[in-house]
Amino acid sequence: MNDYERLDHWVDAHFDAEVQFLQALVRVPTDTPPGNNAPHAERTAELLAAFGLTAEKHPVPAQQVQACGLQSITNLIVRRRFGAGPTIALNAHGDVVPPGAGWTHDPYGAEVVDGKLYGRASAVSKSDFASYTFALRALESLGASLKGAVELHFTYDEEFGGELGPGWLLANQLTKPDYLLAAGFSYQVITAHNGCLQMEVTVHGKMAHAAIPDTGIDALQGAVRILNALYEQNVRYRAVRSKVEGINHPYLNVGRIDGGTNTNVVPGSVVFKLDRRMIPEENPAEVEADVRRVIAEAAAGYPGLRVEIKRLLLATAWQPDARSAPLVQALQKHGAAVFGEAIPTSGTPLYTDVRLYAAAGVPAAIYGAGPRTVFESNAKRADEHLVLEDLRRATKVVARTLFDLLA
Repeated sequence: MNDYERLDHWVDAHFDAEVQFLQALVRVPTDTPPGNNAPHAERTAELLAAFGLTAEKHPVPAQQVQACGLQSITNLIVRRRFGAGPTIALNAHGDVVPPGAGWTHDPYGAEVVDGKLYGRASAVSKSDFASYTFALRALESLGASLKGAVELHFTYDEEFGGELGPGWLLANQLTKPDYLLAAGFSYQVITAHNGCLQMEVTVHGKMAHAAIPDTGIDALQGAVRILNALYEQNVRYRAVRSKVEGINHPYLNVGRIDGGTNTNVVPGSVVFKLDRRMIPEENPAEVEADVRRVIAEAAAGYPGLRVEIKRLLLATAWQPDARSAPLVQALQKHGAAVFGEAIPTSGTPLYTDVRLYAAAGVPAAIYGAGPRTVFESNAKRADEHLVLEDLRRATKVVARTLFDLLA
């Protein structure tokens, strides 16, 4: 039995324990908002300790957390040094959007049915708390002479941009890895992703009685004018194509609108929040300036309107990086061996915390336990689930990859 086979055998022999570990993680809610995620970190650290893995607890100061509209964050780092050599960090996030409606399984029940584990964050990305933890444990089981170190980074701010998760760990110099592997799915290795600009736009008019609307300035009508101008941009964006496989073109979405006081009152203000996805080739500063220009020009055509624009998030795109080749190639090689099919590289239209590691100069890749597409997993939808066989096989791929990079 060679070392790869020994790793595979260990994963198979301990797979029931891995599933139970994931179930325990899913059963502790991490809805963000409200973002009270420190209790999940405490539970994770407790479970890791039972495996002989000490998790450093790094609580983010309450003032910083609350300023972002969250309640509590404690980030975790597990460090295992085997000898002199590169440090490979594995990052997965525990925070997740609230379950929403339409579930046929308890979103925090972690129920296993027909080989699938159901629950919020079962696929994105508590699944990789499990795959990364058990890959590290499998690696340790070899007792091999290894060169380097593995760090597990379990963080809790991805849904709000990552600045208080990996961004906070990096800014406070709590880690400086040589490679980064981040939570993903099992049938492709992601090597680039979109950027994201999020803005809050407040349209101010003047309230008036609906019986005498001419005495007011209708903020909603003004907002409609602005929204139409913004949505027209999506037609233009289709002509802007990315050269990165898996990423098509920029696009803009308005995800929330609030405003008005009553049906018989001319709306005095309307607030909407927009999300502008940026392909890797775009310049974020130019994108933001253009969005602001479109809003200003549309507002100028509606007399008396005043507009305030607040940037909520500016997440830069993650560019392909040739330095990640050793990591990417190992994942592809072992993915093909374990899954029995080619594992291609691709970009993704999502944005992730990987950009924060990349900005710190860390070559990276995205790979983990999950299906071929986000849609298949039901992530951010009802009945999110993980096919357990994908968890088993992804854990083997990650364990083998760590061995290659450290042996």
